[in-house]
Amino acid sequence: MKKLTTVLIAAGLLATASACSSPQLTTAETCDRVGVAVASLPSNASKTATIRVANAIRPIEPVASEDMKPVVKAILEYSDELVKDEDHRDEAKMGELSAAYQEAGTKYGELCRG
Repeated sequence: MKKLTTVLIAAGLLATASACSSPQLTTAETCDRVGVAVASLPSNASKTATIRVANAIRPIEPVASEDMKPVVKAILEYSDELVKDEDHRDEAKMGELSAAYQEAGTKYGELCRG
């Protein structure tokens, strides 16, 4: 009986693990999802709008295509630092993240707008 229970538990864990793993998106699918999230960001975005967009992009990061992973990561890191209060923001880090964010924008344009 113990062996049967162990086998059933192991089978259940395997089924659960395979159901939880999300397939990796293609570059086009990643572009579409990021594009939808970013489209809601106004040109002079408030802190709240930036947080909303970053939170919409967060679930995309683990399943993004390999080409788009650095782009998504750069967007999230920049957004996270940008929404910090000015007295908690690291300006040197912000400069690095800003450059990475601009590079990500260029890469996004190359990959997504062709």
